Amino acid sequence: MQSPAGPEPHPHTRPRPVHWLATAAALAGVIAGVALLGPGDATATATAPATAAAAPDARAVRYPVHCGPARAEVVRAVAGDLDGDGRAETAAVVRCPAGAGTPPSGVYVLAPAAAPGAAPRIVATLVDPGQKMNVTGLTVTERTVSATLLGYSAAAVPRCCPDLRRAVKWHWREGKFALTPLPVATRA
Repeated sequence: MQSPAGPEPHPHTRPRPVHWLATAAALAGVIAGVALLGPGDATATATAPATAAAAPDARAVRYPVHCGPARAEVVRAVAGDLDGDGRAETAAVVRCPAGAGTPPSGVYVLAPAAAPGAAPRIVATLVDPGQKMNVTGLTVTERTVSATLLGYSAAAVPRCCPDLRRAVKWHWREGKFALTPLPVATRA
């Protein structure tokens, strides 16, 4: 029977302090897990003759990523000779800083500065943050950048939990990077 003020809420839909405590504990666990298991500082590896010491510094670049008042953060950077010219380039995964959740990533290829004392140049955008993907497993081998792209099958999928995964490679061919998608996206 309904009360004159309207239907009485179901007892399980009323938030109680224990519900808030459980939510806070779960969120703290997720944040701690991300901090402990998340991507580490940028690392540089090279299989080509170019050395990481000569590679462009990914942290010295202003990326075309809009993060409000914050500056985009470099999640991972890997160096190698991507165009075969004997000099190292850097592939960098960049995103906006976030206390929790998974903001979209961008992948950029950097070349050495055009002039002494200048910042390295962005010479290619492999993944634009506007595509709303997360990037993991970035590696560089001779003339190839490889990564795993994580995405969402529908707008209703929570932004914390991408449910699609696809491995991709970009090969340097005829003066530009050509995308080679590997097998069709699968559920994460």
